[in-house]
Amino acid sequence: MVYFNLYPQKYYSASDFGIETVKSNIDKDNDGIDDYTDILLSAREYLLTKPKYKCLFYEGGYPPDGEGMCTDVIWRAFEGAGYSLKEMIDADIDQNTGAYPGVNGRPNPDIDFRRIRNLYAFFKRNAISMPLDIDQTDQWQPGDIVVLNSHIAIISDKRDKNGVPFILHHAGQPVVEENALWRYEIVGHFRWPDIDL
Repeated sequence: MVYFNLYPQKYYSASDFGIETVKSNIDKDNDGIDDYTDILLSAREYLLTKPKYKCLFYEGGYPPDGEGMCTDVIWRAFEGAGYSLKEMIDADIDQNTGAYPGVNGRPNPDIDFRRIRNLYAFFKRNAISMPLDIDQTDQWQPGDIVVLNSHIAIISDKRDKNGVPFILHHAGQPVVEENALWRYEIVGHFRWPDIDL
């Protein structure tokens, strides 16, 4: 049962390990909260609504409230910080279609921003690439994006006893903020640029 994290998990903060939490100098939505913290808090807020896991196609792109999958955590986290991830991805695909093998040369704004392959390509092109090694604990910061094998998540401000961060994610599991980073093959680790775009 521990594998499924059904029991309360003890967690630690960055300060318990002498790790300084990185803050963004940008507050895109002017709410008094830096972008990295906004991304973290917005992901958590969305997941606390307990959306039902549904991997479906929706006309217009956005799923209705109460439904979603792992990629919906990402755009909702960015939306909470003042960014339209859909608009940014659609524009980048339009201008650089060849950089997105997941669209097969035929962009589809109704789904492109909700595909892991496209998010991976977008963040590789537009975000700061960070180390993949989870033992470099100071390099993993709240609000970072982690692309996993067939999955994607936001890095939490909670950490395990070794300083490895929890992840905020949605795969239909009962606990959505959990000590689970070690379970996955890490494909990419990104931090949104600390510049006003």
